[in-house]
Amino acid sequence: MQLTLYTDYSLRVLTYLGLKDEGLATITEISDNYDISRNHLVKVVHNLSNNGFIHTVRGKGGGMRLAFAPEDINVGAVVRSTEKNFNIVECFDRENSTCPITPVCALKGALKEASRNFLAVLDRYTLADVLVNRDELAASFKSIKIHEKPPASGMLHS
Repeated sequence: MQLTLYTDYSLRVLTYLGLKDEGLATITEISDNYDISRNHLVKVVHNLSNNGFIHTVRGKGGGMRLAFAPEDINVGAVVRSTEKNFNIVECFDRENSTCPITPVCALKGALKEASRNFLAVLDRYTLADVLVNRDELAASFKSIKIHEKPPASGMLHS
C-alpha cells in the first residue's frame, strides 16, 4: 500500500507543527523547511483545518498551530481524512473493476484484511509517537528551535 503525497504532506505539516513550541507557523515556513510546493500545502492545510487537526489564523501575523496536543492526534484518523480510498487493487473499486475473476477471487479477502490491519496499526499511534525524537527532528529544520528544558532540581551544572 502506498499513501498519496497529499497524506504524506499532511503528516509532515502536523509533525512540523508538533515541534513548534511557540507561536504560529506559516505555509511558506513549512514549504521552505520541507522544500515542497507552497501551492500543495495550501490545499493540505485547508483540509487539516476543515478536519479539526489544526487551527488557522488569517491576516498579517497569521499562521497555524495544532488544534490538540500531539498525544490527542491519531495517525490513523489523519490518514483516513486525507486518503480518498483504500483501493489497493482494481477489484476494490466496484464501479471501475474490469477483472473477470473478482466475484470468485480469494485473494481479495486477504488484501482487504491487510488493508484493515494497515489502518489498525496506524490507529495505535499518535503524533506524540512521531515526535518521540524531537531534538533530532528539530535539528533537521532551518527554523525550529527546541527550547531547552530546565535542569532537574538538585542537579548542579558547572
